[in-house]
Amino acid sequence: MKYSRQRELILKTLKENCIHPTAEQLYELIRREEPTVSLATVYRNLNLLAENGMVKKIEGLDGTAHFDHQTFDHYHFICTKCNRVFDIPCDIAPDLAQDVESRTGFRIASYDVSFRGTCKSCQKFN
Repeated sequence: MKYSRQRELILKTLKENCIHPTAEQLYELIRREEPTVSLATVYRNLNLLAENGMVKKIEGLDGTAHFDHQTFDHYHFICTKCNRVFDIPCDIAPDLAQDVESRTGFRIASYDVSFRGTCKSCQKFN
């Protein structure tokens, strides 16, 4: 993948904001530093970064993708109330992938596990 200053800025901003932003949220953050960047540029570069394994694309509840700069295997929790995405370390269920392989005979190259429910903050308001 060829170097791009805008792509570098997108990746830098994503790494600095560990909130699993959508393209629109990331666009708003980037415009503070680079007001000339377009939303189409952000979308195009995020998809390119995801295709090249440099970021992880997480499908949200409403069909909106969220993006994660951490590309190593880990789980996610998506709150059905506020739509925020949280990281969950794999050591909570360290043998999940191995168990799936041994029980199914499948060979897993990578995985993306997302749990859905209500986060701690939203539980306080119910």
